[in-house]
Amino acid sequence: MQNSYRIINALIVNEGQIFPGSVQISKGIIERISRTPNESDVFTKDGYTVIDGKGKYLLPGIIDSHVHFRDPGLTQKADILTESRAAVAGGITSFMEMPNTIPQAITLKLLEEKFLLASDKSLANYSFFLGASNDNIAEIIHADPCQVCGVKVFFGASTGNMLVDNQSVLEEIFRCSPLPVVAHCEDEFTIRSNAEVMRAKFGEDVPIGMHPLIRSAEACYISAERAVNLAKKYGTRLHLAHLSTARELELLDNNLPLERKRITAEVCTHYLWFCEEDYSRLGAKIKVNPSIKSAADRDALFQGLHNGHIDIIATDHAPHLPEEKAHSYFKAPSGTPLVQHSLPAMLELWHNGKISLELLVEKMCHAPAISFGVVRRGFIREGFQADLVLVDPKSPETVDTSNILYKCGWSPFEGHTFQSKISHTFVNGNLVYHNGRFDESVKGQRLLFAR
Repeated sequence: MQNSYRIINALIVNEGQIFPGSVQISKGIIERISRTPNESDVFTKDGYTVIDGKGKYLLPGIIDSHVHFRDPGLTQKADILTESRAAVAGGITSFMEMPNTIPQAITLKLLEEKFLLASDKSLANYSFFLGASNDNIAEIIHADPCQVCGVKVFFGASTGNMLVDNQSVLEEIFRCSPLPVVAHCEDEFTIRSNAEVMRAKFGEDVPIGMHPLIRSAEACYISAERAVNLAKKYGTRLHLAHLSTARELELLDNNLPLERKRITAEVCTHYLWFCEEDYSRLGAKIKVNPSIKSAADRDALFQGLHNGHIDIIATDHAPHLPEEKAHSYFKAPSGTPLVQHSLPAMLELWHNGKISLELLVEKMCHAPAISFGVVRRGFIREGFQADLVLVDPKSPETVDTSNILYKCGWSPFEGHTFQSKISHTFVNGNLVYHNGRFDESVKGQRLLFAR
């Protein structure tokens, strides 16, 4: 039986506003919102657990539209239970997971097997992308757009090697897909050419600082332009994953409201936090694809958030074991774990004046719900699912191995002290996380999409 809650005296951040108020939750739903901070005169009293949010901000649950939880087949690195625990501890109440697991989720049968895994394991709400390949167009065409978040197309080979390099297949995907097409855009020919130049110079011991020169800004732009041109040709609903360069912003339109955009884009937390100067300190811990690039690119990505070119902040959470990351450049896998620390990192950037709380919530909660058509989530609205996060902005916590929840056991933020801390996370009205304690008795739900 679900508990009923009243969250009182909080500062509610929602739909461009911050206001003192209270929220009442019943049967997994936001039952009532009041702009009266103290609930005593506006809410019924019997049967509700009262949580005092004094000094805290109440946000909609974060919707992370880009994660790799490695389940099935790579569970030595991560699995749906461990990473969903880390996610809810980081304020993420819903995630959309990528198909490059083992086996790769390139058939509807394999995709449904992942949904079944999540129904048994996940503390957060979930959906899974169907993977595109050079020969699975029939699977894509028969996917239910109300049940599946999207189809992932790797224009450049990444972890899992799901490269779609047949132009006629790409044309068919963009022409026929009933699902949003989410594109990983890096030009494979450019990357391979750059890699050969570096091999000729350094052999196999290429310095990690060469990563943004190998997986270059040019490689990103060439591929993203190709995807955008295909989307415009066929009127495809296209989402560009993990933008990492200033130049890619030239391909995007900021003159339309999000609801009307056919082409949207995301940036990930690490591109807003790190830059190429950090390779000397963190090495392969921040080797990700696309690569983290210059400080100027980072500044441009921030500007893209502010001016509407970039719609979503996601994580691209992609854990690997420490011993894998210790390999030489070409052998060290790309990816970094982020779901536990993305919201604290973005809140740190708010403390530093880089982003407002209202914009943070827009890009991490509202925009993913709008862009993907997520049903009744992403907002603090009466009648919506009670996916909510309480944040204490004055509760510092230093990231170290004692409090890292990722199965891989490490974070690129180790040693950093964040000023803000997530104290409570509600998923479908269930208090699944509270100051380090988890309730694993109730699992998350499959996301549905209004399309």
